[in-house]
Amino acid sequence: MRAMEPTPAAPPSLLGLSTYLLSLTGKTARGRLAARLGERGLRLWHFAVLAALADFGAQAQRALSDRLGVDPSDITKVVDQLEAAGQVSRARDTADRRRVVVTVTPAGRAALRGLLDEAAAVQDELLAPLGPDERAQLHALLLRVFTAAGDTRGGED
Repeated sequence: MRAMEPTPAAPPSLLGLSTYLLSLTGKTARGRLAARLGERGLRLWHFAVLAALADFGAQAQRALSDRLGVDPSDITKVVDQLEAAGQVSRARDTADRRRVVVTVTPAGRAALRGLLDEAAAVQDELLAPLGPDERAQLHALLLRVFTAAGDTRGGED
């Protein structure tokens, strides 16, 4: 497999920085995934909310906001959109009526499966130059760096 040459305009001094390469690669991956989700009328935050609810179970809307690092007013908009699509439901917490609990619905779980397939396709495209062992190694190294960085929230959409 032939190594791909970096974009000619990329300054060599920056190409020597792994953080720069991570940033550009992340930007490319995020853009491609956002485009795929956009074809379904969804955004990355929709994906993140569905994944968090599927992985961690029903959550108070405020806790979901904190977990994902999304402003509470923005999480409200995302949950509103997912609720309108029948992918989540909201109810007042019976133990604390001030809290709103968000739950993923069966339709939301089905949508999440499709979104995970889209993400896997983007990942396959992006990591095409790597073999299976290299992909596993890259994933393990990125996970270690990500975990050590300490901020496990998603970031802006």
